[in-house]
Amino acid sequence: WRILSLKLQIGRWLRSILPQENPGLLAASGSVAAIKFGNLCHCFSEWAEVKAVATKASLHFIDRASLPKDLKLYTDEEEWSSWGKIGDSVLHIELRRWADIMVIAPLSANTLGKIAGGLCDNLLTCVVRAWDYSKPMFVAPAMNTFMWSNPFTEKHLMTIDELGISLIPPVSKRLACGDYGNSAMAEPSLIHSTVRLFLESRPQPSD
Repeated sequence: WRILSLKLQIGRWLRSILPQENPGLLAASGSVAAIKFGNLCHCFSEWAEVKAVATKASLHFIDRASLPKDLKLYTDEEEWSSWGKIGDSVLHIELRRWADIMVIAPLSANTLGKIAGGLCDNLLTCVVRAWDYSKPMFVAPAMNTFMWSNPFTEKHLMTIDELGISLIPPVSKRLACGDYGNSAMAEPSLIHSTVRLFLESRPQPSD
């Protein structure tokens, strides 16, 4: 616990003295894998400025106490309560402008289908629909194996690939339903390292 506390303190200190070059938007949709969302947020917040979005369904699994204390978590309620009249800022547009990268983990079968179909009926999918695809977006699916092997899933994955969305493949393990399958969300540490490696390997702009 002391080691974890020290790491968090060091992370906050680094964020206070270093420029935040890659503000990141982390998002969770309605899969039981959302219980790991707090861990994911801690991984990213150690070195980047992070904001988070959670769907209504994902809130059934997210323990808010597990989230970084200084993390701002946006839900569908904020999408509506933040707007009162013409001229007010629109939350999903503001988040789209702010973020340089977006990571959806977990990505449920339902939200995958919505994104592939262009639907935007909640804050998360509105951000995705408005996203500038010259900026990176990563998704880490999590669903039952039968849902993962469904032909619709393959079609939806092809569609989001055409948009330029990067897939962090699921892994094989015992699922929450008790089945053993190849459709569990990748571990937060792997998601984090994949995204960070991508960012660090990008050509840096010359002065």
